[in-house]
Amino acid sequence: MSKFAKKKDAGLPAVNTASLPDIVFMLLFFFMTVTVMKDNSLKVENTLPNASETKKLEKKDRVIYIYVGEPTSQYVAQFGKEARIQLNDKFSAPSDVGDYILQERAKKPQELQNVLTTALKVDKNANMGLISDIKQQLREVNALKVNYTTYDGDAFNNLQ
Repeated sequence: MSKFAKKKDAGLPAVNTASLPDIVFMLLFFFMTVTVMKDNSLKVENTLPNASETKKLEKKDRVIYIYVGEPTSQYVAQFGKEARIQLNDKFSAPSDVGDYILQERAKKPQELQNVLTTALKVDKNANMGLISDIKQQLREVNALKVNYTTYDGDAFNNLQ
């Protein structure tokens, strides 16, 4: 006779859930730290032009965006159908572009201030006179690295 009795097959053991809250909080913390919230909402129509030769911007933290296009349907009654400039979340005049660039440049760390790129997201039907006014303002504040954002196939790319 044996001293040890055989156990009957009791099935699968219970799953240990002691570490489950740790895993959930670790995933929550991960997604909270890597998620980027959208800075501003688009108030202008922005159908980007097509381009054949494109180059993707690598470092998005070095870019200041200027949007140009007709106001969206909810702003047409207030601002009309003429193309407008959007800086952050407000409509602006071409004369405000220089001050906007200087303010955005001041918000960036010192080592990035000289390597900033100004990205113009211009609707393909926008008036070139307005674009020329913007470019003149950029010249006055020495923001000479300008990027014209374009649409290429299935993905957005940037033309330098």
